[in-house]
Amino acid sequence: MPNEAMVSSFYLSSRLFSNSLLNCVHKRTEYCRSLAFRSLQATQLFSTTSKVKTKRCIPSSIHVPSYVSSSQLKTPSIIEIKTDEQISQMLPACRLAASILQQVDKNIKAGITTDDIDDMVFTKCIESGAYPSPLLYKGFPKSVCTSVNEVACHGIPGTQILNEGDIINVDITVFFNGYHGDTSATFCVGKVDDRSKALMLATQDCLNAGISVCRDGALFSDIGDIIFKKACEAGFEVIPFFCGHGIGTYFHGPPDIVHVPSNHLGTERMKAGMTFTIEPILCDGNAEIKILDDGWTVVTTDGSRSAQYEHTILVTENGSQILTL
Repeated sequence: MPNEAMVSSFYLSSRLFSNSLLNCVHKRTEYCRSLAFRSLQATQLFSTTSKVKTKRCIPSSIHVPSYVSSSQLKTPSIIEIKTDEQISQMLPACRLAASILQQVDKNIKAGITTDDIDDMVFTKCIESGAYPSPLLYKGFPKSVCTSVNEVACHGIPGTQILNEGDIINVDITVFFNGYHGDTSATFCVGKVDDRSKALMLATQDCLNAGISVCRDGALFSDIGDIIFKKACEAGFEVIPFFCGHGIGTYFHGPPDIVHVPSNHLGTERMKAGMTFTIEPILCDGNAEIKILDDGWTVVTTDGSRSAQYEHTILVTENGSQILTL
């Protein structure tokens, strides 16, 4: 397996990546910051990328991340070992993200737009007293990522209409009570062909296999080894350029969770109290990708379909716990 550069959803680890891909994924986008907070008034959020604009109102009662309130991106430099109290505080955010994803699942159907999904996620977050983490993160203009068919990840919601037979990944992260919770799944739009169903099932199996090896003392490289093996057995490719990430009061941080065999990880081991996402992307074709002109949307170069599933997990003494259930 070649040593390719890898990035997670919105997240980059400088020790793993080539400068060329770093520059590509970090492509700067112009956007307006939130207005100053005023007591008992809504905060107006504005964002633009090259071809996308959005405007949202966030009630001042909702706690927003530092990258919104002060434009500061706070990320730990080392892997955090969370206390029982921190875990109990993080759990509601994870459960809320899972709940919103379940609500989206019930409303996926042909004829709606990806913007309809964005509206749904934004509304559910605000009603729950949470902030949709992707909104304004490094300039991302919407509240959720919606990746349809050949879009591997970071699809920006817009006017695209879902058609019968499509598959769509919806990636939801919420910021609630000071913590982020992150999860995603791929859904069928009506009746889907058997090959797409097999792709989705294989991706779910890869996620579950990755979770199964997590425990105190396990090698981080075990995750990529088993995911890659499962994908090959199912006849699909793992897109190797994206990885999972540590999560907590920060959206993305160490450790890097690689979904393919990698010698970058060495003998790094998991410890009880670590929380991170596992989020493999599989495709039914060549694993090469390109980033569209909007600076975000990642597609397979051959147009093959892709699927992704994601959970936030907690490493325990005897195994792991899925927090986003």
